[in-house]
Amino acid sequence: MSAAEQPVTVRPVAPGDEAAWRRLFRDYGVFYETEFDDAQLDHVWALLLDPAGRVDALVAELDGEVVGIAHYRSHPDTFSTGTDWYLDDLFTAPEARGHGVASALIARLTELARATGPGTLRWITAADNVTAQRVYDRVATRTSWVTYEVRA
Repeated sequence: MSAAEQPVTVRPVAPGDEAAWRRLFRDYGVFYETEFDDAQLDHVWALLLDPAGRVDALVAELDGEVVGIAHYRSHPDTFSTGTDWYLDDLFTAPEARGHGVASALIARLTELARATGPGTLRWITAADNVTAQRVYDRVATRTSWVTYEVRA
């Protein structure tokens, strides 16, 4: 069976994923022209493994190798009695793109969100990240919301 035919396995991040996660998250930063130092990586990794669960993560595997990551959070929804979910970061190793990794990560996160009841799963991407947008347009609805930010 070729890599293209291998099913993508999605599961929660585990302590043994640290080296693969660091490589992927560092590459994610490079993609967005951001360099993460070891202290930043240590901080995010600690958040992901914190039992308090302020930020959680899924990993995607192809043929037993971690090739994708998704960081997410949930919080009470002010417009319903449910939970809102936010996909913070999603990254697929370049060599694994085109194998359904991003779609599988989003599908699993959607399953987790739906299991909690009413609510919404949201995420943003860069306006020029058209490759990702092709995937997102297949699996979600593009909104008309405009994002603002204030650096504190």
